[in-house]
Amino acid sequence: MRTLLAALGVAAMALGAWLLLGVRDPLDVAVWLAGAIVLHDGLVAPLVLGTGLLLGGLRARGAVRGALIVAGSLTAVALPVILRPGTPANSSVLPLDYGRNWLAAMAVIGLFAVGAAVLGWVRGRRRRSSGE
Repeated sequence: MRTLLAALGVAAMALGAWLLLGVRDPLDVAVWLAGAIVLHDGLVAPLVLGTGLLLGGLRARGAVRGALIVAGSLTAVALPVILRPGTPANSSVLPLDYGRNWLAAMAVIGLFAVGAAVLGWVRGRRRRSSGE
């Protein structure tokens, strides 16, 4: 399984490198990648780790940290579209309300985190009551 996953990872990196060759302005891609690294290392990772430390004794800390990882990743991808200046000249370029849709996605992530926490709590109670 490890070999298969490694091969898939190498294939994905090769595809990314091949697609990068067709980019007109690689400097824009480099700036975006640098921004993503700074956002991840400067904001998302400390937030997830800090929350994990603050919730150290809480059973649902895994669900909370998982939700923060997914929410942070989605925010890093969606932020350029949400913060775009003005309206595009062509209305079909970005036709959706990305801020509202991002909030809806955050709500769904939160609901899944609560669901995972409740499921873990129920499983824990069942184990304790059955004497496992």
